[in-house]
Amino acid sequence: MSEYKFIESALIHGGIYGDKTTGAVNVPIYQTSTYEQKALGENTGWEYSRTGNPTRAALEALIAELEKGSAGFAFASGMAAITAVLSLFKSGDKVLISSNVYGGTFRVLDKVFNNFNIGYSIEDTTNLKALEEKITPDVKAILVESPANPLLTVTDLGAVAALAKKHGILSIVDNTFMTPYLQRPIELGVDIVIHSATKYLGGHSDVVAGLVVVNDDTLAERLAFIQNSTGGVLGPFDSFLLIRGIKTLGVRLDRHVENAEKAAAFLKAHKGVRNVYYPGLPEAQGYEINKKQAKNGGVMISFELDEKYDIKKFFSSLKLIALAESLGGVESLVCHPASMTHASIPYEIRQKVGITDGLIRLSIGIENIEDILADLENAIAESER
Repeated sequence: MSEYKFIESALIHGGIYGDKTTGAVNVPIYQTSTYEQKALGENTGWEYSRTGNPTRAALEALIAELEKGSAGFAFASGMAAITAVLSLFKSGDKVLISSNVYGGTFRVLDKVFNNFNIGYSIEDTTNLKALEEKITPDVKAILVESPANPLLTVTDLGAVAALAKKHGILSIVDNTFMTPYLQRPIELGVDIVIHSATKYLGGHSDVVAGLVVVNDDTLAERLAFIQNSTGGVLGPFDSFLLIRGIKTLGVRLDRHVENAEKAAAFLKAHKGVRNVYYPGLPEAQGYEINKKQAKNGGVMISFELDEKYDIKKFFSSLKLIALAESLGGVESLVCHPASMTHASIPYEIRQKVGITDGLIRLSIGIENIEDILADLENAIAESER
């Protein structure tokens, strides 16, 4: 693992760079399932591609370096990554999760891990005093998103990490929305970082992948065993695509954020918009905490239209911004969390945590900002009742 002073250089040269055999500046795609061994008990360090693949290993070394961790692991999806992390726990254990998290995280806990008597509790992780009161002997981890999906709620990650260490439990952060370019939870004391690499790390809506980074040798050994045993690994071609996407992460996110800041200001000033959720706005919940732990407010924006606007008409009137699941691609995307990304969360819970039926989530792309704003302006105007 090499070290670079600036992350922009590490994005391109970090981890395992190039190919020593040929001098190629890109890591080759080792499209193989197995490796010929020299003799019984003697190999080149590679045995079977579920256990290890050179292209995947290069990606895993890269994400570990970018997150300032000791080991990285690549999985076939973000949910496969979360599943592997949750597999660290055993029957009778409990995980505290943020009050608004990705619906898939809630679903796998509620519908899968519950079957194995691994419980969960939805908590306001921004209230540290109340959170600490929820740490009972069966609680083994706190799983946080910051900014959280979809209300962009900001949690003090350093404080949560310290709280977890105080009680001898794990702190886990889903860093998908910010990426290591904007926020590095391990530097704040967090134990495990998770990414849906499908999003900003891939950046082009052409790969599905998940990543995990740890900063503890024992955790690394346990996760390596789980990764190999359960087998939800990322293939070599997708690993190559992800390495390629990461190389341009810095320049893409600079443009993404520039556009997002202008879009958030536009929505905040619009007479047809009731609420705007964006950590980069000075009046936003957690603005000062986010400024302390992240480079800026990121890219994601959620908002609600005034009651006199028809949300369905708004979606149907968009021309440039695509109505689609996911986020983080170069193209702008919009979704309706209550019926799309968070539909697996029961209505009563959604209402309690603020994921209303009128909430709209925007992933701002890198198109010309004037085209993005014009599309939003037109859709809002068209949706007025």
